Amino acid sequence: MKKQHFDLCIIGGGINGAGIARDAALRGLSVALIEARDLASSTSSASSKLIHGGLRYLEYYEFKLVRAALREREKLLGIAPHIIWPLQFILPHDKTQRPAWMIRIGLFLYDNLAKRKKLPGSYGIKFKHHVSGKPLQKKYKRGFSYADCWVNDARLVALNALDAKEHDASIMTRTACTRIEHNKVNWRIHTRNLQTHQDSSFTADKVVNAAGPWVRGLMDTSGLSTENTPNIRLVKGSHIVVPQIFNGDHAYILQQPDHRIVFAIPYEGSYTLIGTTDVEIHEDPANVQISEEEIEYLCNAANLSFEKQISKSDIVWSYSGVRPLLDDGDENASAVTRDYKLIHDTHDELDLLSVFGGKITTYRTLAKSALDKLYKNNKSIDPCTTDIKPLPGGDIDNADFDSYASVQSQTYKWLPDALLYRYLRAYGSRIDILLGDAGSTKELGIHFGDDLYENEVNYLIEYEFAMSAEDILWRRSKLGLHISSDTKSKLEQFMAKQNLAA
Repeated sequence: MKKQHFDLCIIGGGINGAGIARDAALRGLSVALIEARDLASSTSSASSKLIHGGLRYLEYYEFKLVRAALREREKLLGIAPHIIWPLQFILPHDKTQRPAWMIRIGLFLYDNLAKRKKLPGSYGIKFKHHVSGKPLQKKYKRGFSYADCWVNDARLVALNALDAKEHDASIMTRTACTRIEHNKVNWRIHTRNLQTHQDSSFTADKVVNAAGPWVRGLMDTSGLSTENTPNIRLVKGSHIVVPQIFNGDHAYILQQPDHRIVFAIPYEGSYTLIGTTDVEIHEDPANVQISEEEIEYLCNAANLSFEKQISKSDIVWSYSGVRPLLDDGDENASAVTRDYKLIHDTHDELDLLSVFGGKITTYRTLAKSALDKLYKNNKSIDPCTTDIKPLPGGDIDNADFDSYASVQSQTYKWLPDALLYRYLRAYGSRIDILLGDAGSTKELGIHFGDDLYENEVNYLIEYEFAMSAEDILWRRSKLGLHISSDTKSKLEQFMAKQNLAA
């Protein structure tokens, strides 16, 4: 780190922290972001991978939250069409569930709470005449269709951080904040590099605490909590991945007997992603894992709707994340608000803004609100442009990914179709940087196996803050689901040499 003082320090490298860093850097502020592990190493890589309004939140009268999220869907589609795309959801219905009239009203509200141009409206389905009925059990005669969006969640975080970096932000991963303190001039942020174990510090005019599940803990350990500081509820959400249980690009939203909903989503070409659960926890959020009860719940959720039955033995991967929800006093974890609250404190007239709650869909508006609050009367900083400026790789004409991919297939005829498509979906227009001057796969450097080449690995190290094989295989991509143990071993050896060289 070359600089020792910043306009703004952000603690936490999840979607909220990365989003705030990007917005601040684009506005011309000097920014430091610190993250104890890898970017998106906790909650922000363990979501259901959806940009959605939250249809079920209508039942809890969260109209403001749903409206804000619905407005964001098409904005995010516009700035990141390579990692975000429309997804059709099928809602099967039978007489044991919520009444059909109630669902129609909910979908009408969902269609009309915010304007939409790119996503279609909802409609009814008779499964006898619709392809989506084929994998469902015969008890379902009809259902409904509506649209939301899919997102590569961990890449969304990485691209926000990358854009911040390319606007002069300092992004420090594997760097823990050990404490923050203040005097009458500025904040001092004490850090420890978790790889070198070196302690250091720097100063900042303002601090944003976006530590997610650790937001309250950071304030407590630094002596910055007040009687007005909210508590958080830690709610675990788990997902399972199984071999594909239905064909098609559509997803399903499955109503459960306990009135929760579970998604079944096409995943990584040959798999189905099933989730999520809502389990309140009181343990360390850094080490959560799916429980046997959650596995049983998710398998049962799918088995109640699909002809093809699954069990624990079918699970090829699972993941769990902890949602740091604002404690609103509701006993039901599923009913706890997904909205956020920004707590603005001053200490010796120095600003500290802490982020409580939130969801991935509204990260950009959260970031804007945070900066507008911190710099309310400051006319010298630039206005927010994150709603119109594409994320890295998203500068595609008319945000039309299919047309762009068609053009690139002619430009890079030498790339295998599947590999080209994967590159375009992950990196968009930055494929040109990744490939460089290569004109054949032999010129992409070391081939680790399974279409993983040195050029891509080096790109992720240089531009996207990757430091380990896990960063590459499970957060910058989901190649961990597809590669052999031999390929993984070769990548781990390569990464170990890079870290020694650094």
